[in-house]
Amino acid sequence: MVSNVLHVQTRPTSTPVISETRPADFTGKRIFDVCFALFISLLVLSWFIPIVSLLICLTSPGPPLFIQWRTGHNRRHFRCLKFRTMHHAPNTPFQQATRDDKRVTRLGAYLRRTNLDEMPQFLNVLVGDMSIVGPRPHAVQHDAQYWGLPGYSDRYCVRPGITGLSQVRGLRGETSNLTKMRHRLKFDLYYIRRGSLGLDLRICWLTVVQMVRGNINAW
Repeated sequence: MVSNVLHVQTRPTSTPVISETRPADFTGKRIFDVCFALFISLLVLSWFIPIVSLLICLTSPGPPLFIQWRTGHNRRHFRCLKFRTMHHAPNTPFQQATRDDKRVTRLGAYLRRTNLDEMPQFLNVLVGDMSIVGPRPHAVQHDAQYWGLPGYSDRYCVRPGITGLSQVRGLRGETSNLTKMRHRLKFDLYYIRRGSLGLDLRICWLTVVQMVRGNINAW
């Protein structure tokens, strides 16, 4: 029954855990996350997920939701929820979306440009896998490519976020080379060191602005 509803990527063969000597996040941040995610889930997701899921099924054969194994706090793998934005092709090798990617559907391109494809991740926040704001969770295959980068593992001392400082600074979407990843990592580590409720609120506001305007780096 699951296969008729979700596209689920294969679980990684192992789930290594790094040191837990640094706190995941403050209690106040978790309270904010739960309250905000619960508000969005009841007020928006209760009708938004069924409507968008129906549109996806009507415009592209396949399940409406895509689940990908990603890396979270202390490098534990979790199922990250997204609306499916590409043509259904189960069991295909991991590959980041690129500009003018033929795999992306017409509706999917709009969902990606406006960040609406990530709305189901508020459910990930409710169960504790993610935060509203934090370093974006990377696919486990992406981690294997960049794990040796100095400071990279420090991204996992906090919960990953639906949005983050890197994303509102324009570092969203494809990370095709080491230079781009270094830039993203710089902002991720700055957020981990200097994160606060005020910064979280500002990042949330800038994310909404980008959703309205459309993100030029989302494809």
